[in-house]
Amino acid sequence: MLADVLATDRPLLVRHQQQFFVPFLVDYPETAFGGDFPTPADYQDPFVQQLIADNGWAIWPLIPFHFDTPDRDLDHPAPSPPTKRHWLGTDDQSRDVMARLLHGFRLSTVFGLLLAIFTSLIGVVVGLMQGYFGGRIDLIGQRLIELWGAIPQLYVLLIIASIIVPGFFTLLFILVLFGWTGLVGVIRAETLKVRQYDYVKAARVLGASHWRVMRVHVLPNALVSTLTLMPFILAGSLVALTSLDFLGFGLPPGSPSLGEVLNQGYRNLQAPWLGISSFAITSAILILMVFIGEGVRDAFDPNLAKVSEA
Repeated sequence: MLADVLATDRPLLVRHQQQFFVPFLVDYPETAFGGDFPTPADYQDPFVQQLIADNGWAIWPLIPFHFDTPDRDLDHPAPSPPTKRHWLGTDDQSRDVMARLLHGFRLSTVFGLLLAIFTSLIGVVVGLMQGYFGGRIDLIGQRLIELWGAIPQLYVLLIIASIIVPGFFTLLFILVLFGWTGLVGVIRAETLKVRQYDYVKAARVLGASHWRVMRVHVLPNALVSTLTLMPFILAGSLVALTSLDFLGFGLPPGSPSLGEVLNQGYRNLQAPWLGISSFAITSAILILMVFIGEGVRDAFDPNLAKVSEA
């Protein structure tokens, strides 16, 4: 979440002529530092840097490059190898790979979390209704899910990509449309089992509404299966975005994407740092997400809580 603080082409704090400036949050004109033009200051310009140094100081971020900032002072032709200036080298457009991976890490994580949350919500609601009511609702729902699941997702993305440029929310919407069906079967089976329990039947006899029975008595048991599958849903979401970006059907060109860095590594085999770094960060994300998901599942598992108390 702090990628814009750790990797940006603007100073975090500037002191100039007894005044303080925060360039990474506010656009300042060049004239604010004694320049000649009222346009936004280019802090990568040696002239602007000298203006600041002559009358104050600047605190730069850990990585003084944004994900789309080209380095115009490279000692080697792009893609350049790792150096002290660029820890993981640059890509074929002279952009810092570390900055792109850091911003891509944030983008992929947010995208995966949103996709996993939305698909799980829809899948839980549909599976809960099918399993609880059964009968015609279950039969019709299963047939509709089979028809919906037969639609080729990749072809739909190709058609949409040929009409409009896919963006963050466009991809999220499309993947949610086709991703929610994977959880319905598990929730439906769990609900079919739980609805036969005595306490569920007793709640119905005592006059509890269907909504209350599903929410209070059935849903907590069904959520155990959801939390068990959540790490794999999240990992699948990350892989889906990375794969689409690698194939060129994902985020718009120039976006900080792990799949785009992987694609550059594929197209520039003479620069192995591109493929190795993007593969390592993608693998690390998937492993961490699975471990975090398992920890969350164990934290909400009532059986493990009882064992720990004992």
